[in-house]
Amino acid sequence: MILNKKYLTVYFSFFLVGITTAQKNKAIVNDTTIVQKLDEVVITGQYNPQSIKKSVHNVIVIDRKKIDQQAANNLADLLNFNLNLNIIPSAQTGRSTISFFGLDAQYFNILVDNIPLVSDNGVGNNIDLTQINLDDIERIEIVEGAMGVEYGANAVSGVINIITKKTVNHNWEIQTFIQEETVSDEYTLFDEGRHIQGLNIGHNFNEKWSAKIGFNRNQFAGFFNNKKGQNHYINDGLRGYDWLPKTQLTSKASINYTADKFRLFYKFEFFNEDLNYYDAAVRANINVQSQTSNPSATDKIFTTNRFVNNFNIIGSLNSGANYNASISYQTQKRDLNQFNYFILTKNKNNETDETYQSSNVLFSKGTINNLSKHDFYNYQLGYEARFIKGFDTQATGDVTQQDKTQKQNNYAVFSSSEFKLTNKLSLRPGLRYEYNSKFKSQFLGSFSARYLLNRGYELRASIGSSYRTPNFEELYYYFVDSNHDVRGNQNLNPEQGYSTFLNLKKRSWFGNTTLTNNLKLSYIELKDKIELALVNPSPLQYQYINIDAYKLFGITTENTIKQDHWTFNLGATLQGVSRIMNDEVNAENDFLYALQLNTSATYLIKTWDTALTVLLKHNGKQQNYIAEGTDTNGNNTFKKYNTAAYSWMDASIKKSFFNNKLQATVGGRNLLDVTSVAINGANTTGAHSTNNSSLLLGYGRSYYLKLLYNLNF
Repeated sequence: MILNKKYLTVYFSFFLVGITTAQKNKAIVNDTTIVQKLDEVVITGQYNPQSIKKSVHNVIVIDRKKIDQQAANNLADLLNFNLNLNIIPSAQTGRSTISFFGLDAQYFNILVDNIPLVSDNGVGNNIDLTQINLDDIERIEIVEGAMGVEYGANAVSGVINIITKKTVNHNWEIQTFIQEETVSDEYTLFDEGRHIQGLNIGHNFNEKWSAKIGFNRNQFAGFFNNKKGQNHYINDGLRGYDWLPKTQLTSKASINYTADKFRLFYKFEFFNEDLNYYDAAVRANINVQSQTSNPSATDKIFTTNRFVNNFNIIGSLNSGANYNASISYQTQKRDLNQFNYFILTKNKNNETDETYQSSNVLFSKGTINNLSKHDFYNYQLGYEARFIKGFDTQATGDVTQQDKTQKQNNYAVFSSSEFKLTNKLSLRPGLRYEYNSKFKSQFLGSFSARYLLNRGYELRASIGSSYRTPNFEELYYYFVDSNHDVRGNQNLNPEQGYSTFLNLKKRSWFGNTTLTNNLKLSYIELKDKIELALVNPSPLQYQYINIDAYKLFGITTENTIKQDHWTFNLGATLQGVSRIMNDEVNAENDFLYALQLNTSATYLIKTWDTALTVLLKHNGKQQNYIAEGTDTNGNNTFKKYNTAAYSWMDASIKKSFFNNKLQATVGGRNLLDVTSVAINGANTTGAHSTNNSSLLLGYGRSYYLKLLYNLNF
């Protein structure tokens, strides 16, 4: 879907109105005389929980109200409308990951209560967003830019911290809900569409002890599109689904103890997912003697099981120092059940079972701060330890179908200081030392500053470093036969990442209206970037090596107007990306630019207890270079290809009944009916050729109804 020029003009007209209003406000009222409402409290990257205004880092908050208005069940439902962030779905693997500032999901960390979440082949990064349930989530905090000092490896582009609900506000809290969604125009009660059920129970035993349990079932019945499903027995390529069906089960339990200067929190979670693959190639299996056939296909069931145990203590010493310590043990396994399925009789044989991805992670982190008695000076000391064991036979190639377990230990100590030179100016330098059992030790640094100017202006700047460790495929891939020689490289160095962010925020108040304007400049650079490269022309050999670099420059504006009954947001970002391929003679290293626009509006009808929400995001045309052949010297030649622009749009109506005991939310996702996006100019015949002419992004316009019941007593 491509927005025309008139539509783009509407976006920038709203933007200019917001800026003009902010300037006019200077003549209307002196900001320093306004009684301000308390800001939201954030914890990510902070010494202690504090307001956004006092935070040295620029933190983006998605609160519970926004999650409910979108009827978001998992993280993939929620994040698609944020600037500088794209959801990358895969119809055939069932995974959805994030591209953040043009870098894929390996370059940022997803945390749950400041603890990195385990994935199929690691911890913290490359997480499948559809596997992160949002039932017990209080809010989500996003910090942009390298956060290596606080969070270590793989935090090059930033971190996403998911904050869970800890307390129970009533003696008993019981919440149950059911949600039904169409998948495009496909829906039946059991066999088509999306069907979600949830139950959460919380209980206060006394003033100090509380506990919670929860259960969620999310069934996605797949998207046929033009295919004919599991029971189609003709070998015409139409068996199966365009988007594979899957069922997810999430069970959670937690216990919380709170005293005057001490809190203890333990959480257990079990996640299970079954993803069904139905092969399009059907074998007739003709019996000549009986003149019958018993068609069959090779089908697969991928099963993921994840266990999470997180334990956290927070407290204060009599000296005034604050401490925070966490320990976590997490495991995740992905099993493959493959078999020959007889379509008419529904029998199967030649069944095999294999665990081909596995991660075991023991993680511990602790910090202590407020060690100084000075009002203008504070510092934090911390440690972190990770013990990772796992294997990924899928990523290590078809030849090595045996479990290849690898271990990696990581130990880190870090420290930062905060200088409050005045009530307006704060500085925070930081340093981290990491020892890794597989790679060279790393020193990471950061420097952040916040300055509160007059008339509601807030200026923030940050410089930071982080690094990305090579993944299983880059280290251990091995695929060699008479036509191929592609190998990983166990001697790879981690990629080095650096970022610089400058943020200017303006808050204005006039009457009961609040206006916030935010302008951000961002720069991210990667060195020693890992790519698959030609290392020997004869015989032809490819290997992962440290050869490339990556640079991103971006400018973002975000604008919000709030009144009692309504909120309106408008934003835009322009990104320029340069991919520098040092081993390619003819490579093009120019900056290629892409535009994103987003807007949202919420209107509350208080007398009806009803909220109306509309969200829209436009992703402009994206450009890249691809190898199309070779020159007379055997070097690759490149040409530019384009991914067409497209837009996402969601809308919802949320209505509360009986003093908020019953909530009904009805809405639509992907209202502009995006399925695939055209890729122009990508057909090539070179070594890195591709015949793709479209990118599958969605399954079309869908509608949902969610009914939620709260019982508190």
